[in-house]
Amino acid sequence: MQPTVLDLPVTDPVAVFAPLADDPLAVLLDSAAGGDPRSHYSYIAADPVDILDADAPFAALAARLAARRRPAVAGLPPFQSGVAGWLSYDLNRQLERLPSPPPATPAFAAARLGEFNAVAAFDHRQGKAWVIGAHKAAHHLRDRLLAAPPLAPLEWNIGGTARPDLPRERYEADIAQVIAYIHAGDVFQVNLAQRFTAPWPQGLSPFSLYRRMRARAAGPFSAFISGRHGALASVSPERFVSLDAKGRVESRPIKGTRPRGGDAASDAALAAELVASVKDRAENLMILDLMRNDLSRVCALGSIAAPQRMALETYAAVHHLVSVVTGQLRPGLGAIDLLRASFPPGSVTGAPKVRAMEIIAELESAPRGPYCGAYGWFGDDGAMDLAVAIRVAARHDNTVVIHAGGGITADSDPRAEYDETLVKAAPLLAALAGEAP
Repeated sequence: MQPTVLDLPVTDPVAVFAPLADDPLAVLLDSAAGGDPRSHYSYIAADPVDILDADAPFAALAARLAARRRPAVAGLPPFQSGVAGWLSYDLNRQLERLPSPPPATPAFAAARLGEFNAVAAFDHRQGKAWVIGAHKAAHHLRDRLLAAPPLAPLEWNIGGTARPDLPRERYEADIAQVIAYIHAGDVFQVNLAQRFTAPWPQGLSPFSLYRRMRARAAGPFSAFISGRHGALASVSPERFVSLDAKGRVESRPIKGTRPRGGDAASDAALAAELVASVKDRAENLMILDLMRNDLSRVCALGSIAAPQRMALETYAAVHHLVSVVTGQLRPGLGAIDLLRASFPPGSVTGAPKVRAMEIIAELESAPRGPYCGAYGWFGDDGAMDLAVAIRVAARHDNTVVIHAGGGITADSDPRAEYDETLVKAAPLLAALAGEAP
């Protein structure tokens, strides 16, 4: 049956999503970086026909997508119906034999995914929007979006303070331990993260926190995903992996970070310092090679290329070095094969990947939960687009969790690496505290 396509006479996905933000499961995939060439499409999905939050979602997800398979409507944004939500980093133990990290609260689910028969799609380059999907579901979603009242002004007068699980001295000692593993020949690089937690500020809605994060550090792969026990808010700058309906694969790993400067001269100097950094370029190259290796498990021989290597990309709060890896999926394989071959993202694990994940489980203070997993969509036509779940604030019941980390190499300085985590966490911590930009 041909999908229904309805024009949507609004172009602000945040405004029309706001009334849906308290749903048991609603998804806003928000290309929030206005004017950024990487920000193209945003999507809203609500009223799922089913929710997949099984502890072992890969097989269930593959079966659901196979049963739903149908072509997309040409000429419209690529996600038109299918599955959307997030996958926990801790699903890595279903793909590799890894030790369990220390138990901690809150305990996040393994995944939170919805099966959606209609999607609102926003093309920011054209300034157009549509609702696409099954006839009844498309009309219902369009009616809900059109009924949204004007977006309330963003308030900053409620806040909370998140504190790190570990004192600085302990985290720097853990970095030193990673460096010792590297010098022993155990591993080349490990992405080590620290966790910040806070009681949820009474009177602050999760969607208001997302809007604050978006105001401070919008990313081209931002998202807000509501849930039964809380919500996930992210302003990620990083695509994990995408797959189009013709089997073309792209990954955009990020490694190398500097803060933005307070004026044009200092900003340019920090960017130049990053581009010239031997340590950061080596770190990026290792992850580029790791992603090529992961994709080679499912891509056609000779199809993998790196059309962009260690290029400077600038975001609202930071400069990054970004590479691009592409390939062509082998015939007979699909989105979940690609996901299983590459999950979790190499840029947030290390190299070699399995040993790096073992060290992460040994040294980090708690399971990562949604952080460093992935979120995004799986289309009914076989396409997929997932972001790396970084720059994340995840609420579970009455606790909010924020992580920040960085890649540790033989040349790392523990004090500088600790400071880099603070640079990455700063916009999220400020948003939680209610500090207006």
